[in-house]
Amino acid sequence: MTVCTPSEVLGTQIMNHAREFSVSDVLKDGTRVTIRAIRPDDRDRFLEAFRLLEKDSIYTRFFSPRNDLSDAELDRAVNVDFVREVALVVTTETVRGETIIAAGRYIASEAPNTERSAEVAFIVEEDYHGRGIASRLLAHLAALARGQSLTHFEADVLSQNSPMLAVFKRCGFPMRQRRDGGVIHLTLELAANDSAVG
Repeated sequence: MTVCTPSEVLGTQIMNHAREFSVSDVLKDGTRVTIRAIRPDDRDRFLEAFRLLEKDSIYTRFFSPRNDLSDAELDRAVNVDFVREVALVVTTETVRGETIIAAGRYIASEAPNTERSAEVAFIVEEDYHGRGIASRLLAHLAALARGQSLTHFEADVLSQNSPMLAVFKRCGFPMRQRRDGGVIHLTLELAANDSAVG
């Protein structure tokens, strides 16, 4: 018989909560969306969403030009453990059925230190920019991260990516930033603040 310690039970509950996360929302323009945990059956939807992105969006997310995703990259994107890595997608109903219009994820650092941090990143399909999606994703990811006792988000943003920098600046979390060439490194303190939802 396996006996779980209280911390192991709590860790399993948090993982299950993240894996089953799903909320309905309405964007500023009235578009109905679902923000939910990514699933293995999202593979084709995720690939389609990537292929619909403009080259500039791909570059600002991956810091390099990309034409497609390999099978291994796709598998890694949709098969998430929801312990060290948590990934959410934003979907809406279109003529193609359920369609992914944005995605965000964080990956917790394995570095042993007193402050547990995670690298966070997200991307929104261009037709849906300016509707508050990135702010909602950041707020939900932060809430899940706090549930895993993470204290900070780290993000690297290209200096020319002013829309993403604006999202971080107005998120409501205390933030530090430093510049390294054309990249701005941001550190967000995950205080109990859900003001980014909205």
